[in-house]
Amino acid sequence: MTAIAATHHKTKNPLDRVERLAETKAWNVDRTNDHEVVMLVGGGWADLNLSFTWRDDLESLHFACVLDLKVPEKRRDEVAKLLATINSQLVHGHYDLWSDGSIVFRYALVLAGGARVNDAQCEAIIALGLQTTQTYYPAIQFVIWAGHSADEALKSALLETMGEA
Repeated sequence: MTAIAATHHKTKNPLDRVERLAETKAWNVDRTNDHEVVMLVGGGWADLNLSFTWRDDLESLHFACVLDLKVPEKRRDEVAKLLATINSQLVHGHYDLWSDGSIVFRYALVLAGGARVNDAQCEAIIALGLQTTQTYYPAIQFVIWAGHSADEALKSALLETMGEA
């Protein structure tokens, strides 16, 4: 057995940690197989389907947060413009518009060389997905259901109020 294979063999599956963390939060969690954990988490705007996938071949933990909506065909071009603008503002992760109209926020953590994930990293990844989704969900809705342009939707959704009422 090579040194790399031995190191890889000793590495615990990071999904064990993700699953344990989800259970401590009392989230609805399902370990579908050795390479995937899925969970349903309530968000401020909608329930979110989260999944973590472990890729042995890439030594990476992939996170996906699927928004509970479908983009109608006639609004996909404008939503794609919106997501491109949002992605240009993000430091970590990105949004994808899938061919079926689903919108997914994705992030990957590379754990090359036998590195192990810790609780703080798992919590930070989940928090990133939830916070990013909560921030931009209204803009996505404005484009899909209110017919706004990507620029109008972002301006409306990210409007910050100042002072006190």
